[in-house]
Amino acid sequence: MSIRHQAALAKKYIRYYLTAGNRHDVHSPFIFTLVEEVLNKKGFRPAYEPMELLRTRLLQSNDVVQVTDLGAGSLMGASNTRRVSEIARHAAKPAKFGQLFYRLVQHLGAKNVLELGTSLGLSTAYMASAGATVHTIEGCPNIAALARMNFSSLGLDNIRQHTGNFDTELAGVLQQMPNPDIVYIDGNHREEPTVRYFEECLPFLRPDSIVIFDDVHWTEGMERAWDAVKSHPSVTTTIDLFFIGIAFISPDFKAKQHFTIKF
Repeated sequence: MSIRHQAALAKKYIRYYLTAGNRHDVHSPFIFTLVEEVLNKKGFRPAYEPMELLRTRLLQSNDVVQVTDLGAGSLMGASNTRRVSEIARHAAKPAKFGQLFYRLVQHLGAKNVLELGTSLGLSTAYMASAGATVHTIEGCPNIAALARMNFSSLGLDNIRQHTGNFDTELAGVLQQMPNPDIVYIDGNHREEPTVRYFEECLPFLRPDSIVIFDDVHWTEGMERAWDAVKSHPSVTTTIDLFFIGIAFISPDFKAKQHFTIKF
């Protein structure tokens, strides 16, 4: 990330932090409960410990891996060497988001999760540890292999890994897995593919499914993608947490509502 990009992102975050609401600004009973019982329950749980011990090991790792990056900022399939510790530091979602995903799975009673972008598997492991079967797609075979070892070390057998470009893998995964309760789009980070993956998933979603988008303010393109999701006819409610956005397609919401919540 360039210094200019960092500065622009920091400026956006300050604006978000100063203007975002809290549970008192939410008038929907469902969203109020979600904020109160899920977003604000940030205390540490024993169930989080295995993932955070794994994170510590990854951050201390001296291993290197050849990475094929198919997402934004990549060389479109060019390989390069990266330290595992560097991937854990810059690509893995911070602990508070993995723990949020754990609580979301439990709160929603989610049985099946689809994740686009496994990386080292920390977020995957959080959702699987909460009881969901997670189908996760990773574009880089070497990163997928590392994630497989991480899942094995955690004793998780409810994760189904798929390796390949989202463009070629997503359709088949959607066909073979049960209808997802949660879709987590955490990969590519470009406007057109993000919206396209969302629309490809829509026919397979349940009425109470949610779709989580990573880095919705990362670039102007991702902000346009998030705006497209918010205005999509199938989306009834959204929650903007700055680093992620959550979209609901539930028909129980009779009018579109968009919340920006401090997290």
